[in-house]
Amino acid sequence: MARAKAQPSRHCGMGQQPAALMLIVLLFSSAMVARLAWLQLLHGSENRARADDNRIRLMPRNPMRGRLLDRNGAVLGTSRLTYGLYLQPQELRKNQWPALRDRLAQVVGLPAAQLEQRHQQGDHGDGFRIELANPLSPEQVLRFREQSGQLRGAEVDVDVMRSYPHGPLAAHVLGYTSGITEEEYKQLEPKGYRIRDRVGRSGIEKAYEAHLRGEWGGQQVEVNAAGQVQRVLGDKPARAGKDLRLTLDLPLQQAAERALDKVGKGAIVAMDPQTGAIRAMASRPNFNPNLFSPGPTMAEWEALNGPNAPLLNRAFQGFPPASTFKIITTIAALESGKYNANSRVMTMKSFCYAGLCYGDHGAHGAIGFPMALAVSSNTFYYQLGLQIGPDQLFASARRMGYGSVTGLELRGEESSGLLGDQAWKKRVLGEPWTPVDTITSSIGQGALQVTPIQMARMYAAVANGGWLVTPHLVERPTPRRWLALKPVTLAVVRDGLRQVVTNGTATILNDPKLPPVAGKTGTGEDPPRPDHAWFGGYAPADKPSLVIVAFGENSGGYGGTVAAPMVKALMTTWFRGR
Repeated sequence: MARAKAQPSRHCGMGQQPAALMLIVLLFSSAMVARLAWLQLLHGSENRARADDNRIRLMPRNPMRGRLLDRNGAVLGTSRLTYGLYLQPQELRKNQWPALRDRLAQVVGLPAAQLEQRHQQGDHGDGFRIELANPLSPEQVLRFREQSGQLRGAEVDVDVMRSYPHGPLAAHVLGYTSGITEEEYKQLEPKGYRIRDRVGRSGIEKAYEAHLRGEWGGQQVEVNAAGQVQRVLGDKPARAGKDLRLTLDLPLQQAAERALDKVGKGAIVAMDPQTGAIRAMASRPNFNPNLFSPGPTMAEWEALNGPNAPLLNRAFQGFPPASTFKIITTIAALESGKYNANSRVMTMKSFCYAGLCYGDHGAHGAIGFPMALAVSSNTFYYQLGLQIGPDQLFASARRMGYGSVTGLELRGEESSGLLGDQAWKKRVLGEPWTPVDTITSSIGQGALQVTPIQMARMYAAVANGGWLVTPHLVERPTPRRWLALKPVTLAVVRDGLRQVVTNGTATILNDPKLPPVAGKTGTGEDPPRPDHAWFGGYAPADKPSLVIVAFGENSGGYGGTVAAPMVKALMTTWFRGR
């Protein structure tokens, strides 16, 4: 009888399988628990913050910059709403950007290379978006919105841009704004600035940045996985900057701009001699500050930094004062005690001293100070300079404010000019002082440079009875210094400046349509270039309310034929109907 074959037992194998499965489940469960502990207990706060970053976004709102107004409230600088194209980097992967870039280039009509450059320059400091283009035209905005469903990751939003309704008018006074750099952002972020902020770069925009800038606002919103806003969590309105009323007078500023159109380079300063309030300040060549709102093109930037230096405010730059400096020499002579109101000096066509001869444009015999100023006699002042000496001459120049900045708000833009006295010549040139230096300095030539704003301040001191005022563009308490000049000194100078207009080198201003005008012409040599032309004066001569200095840089001609007509144009505007 055959034995049956033994069958393998299945009971043992079936018992091992549940144990193995249980072990696998326990391992996975332990791993999940460990992972949850890792995520929630050890890194819970960090991961919640990351989730909120993906779910909650801050949509910033630009602050409206304060307006710049003239003294009567006319708008000189303001802000306008524009549309900008922005990229939201959180809504697309890096490999999706090239396709979006090319599509945007087609839709809004901008070069793809330009969009790529703005993308690479974009700073993620606000963690939200990068500006790709600004401003957009209404047509570009419409085309974008028509196809916005296919342009995920990009958006068009309202922005605020600085605007100057009168274009280049008073550009050097108002200044301009531009975006902050990465280095500036690191310093300014603690003060509330954002990477998209703009700051004042020159003029009033820079000097009163804190007053004008305002404060950012924004909305905190919750978005879904598609980037769509679900609800608003918080809203902080942007706080607008404060308006700033300037001392400028718009009609007078416009007259100054028109007057300077007659010269290629130059400057005009008009000022209240009693207070130092600037009523007009213009410089040529000038620029349009609106160029900086979107940012100048490469060609525009090259022109702005070209040899004509249109960004340079010539009202703050030093130039040889020429015969206008004879006012200083007159003050020095009378204050020295070596001369008095009745002193007379012989004039001639040629004055010779120490083997050298110095010419003059006329011989008038023995004349006093008023006539010497009226006819601008060189030989009269050559002799005065030698008699009083360089120490007295330069001391009087410093006393009248030359050689130092005036205290105007636009700090850092103003030159102190140059008073090339004995110490300066020894230190800079390594040469001793000679009588030739004294002679040339006494008529405003040589190593002398005076700025138009300094000259306006000097004329104001003569006009207001001997107070050195502080020029200013915003009404504020400003100091003024008593010069303690002898009454006879002021009387003689004012008499001479009046005669310059009645029977001297500026008779063009002796117009019955104007109040009595007083002032002084100057023609500065600048070989081999054409001469400079100056005129500075005030009116009414008996009770001055306005000082004007006009300067033509290498304009050719004379102070009486080039600069005095510019002053006449401004005085006609100012005193019309007064």
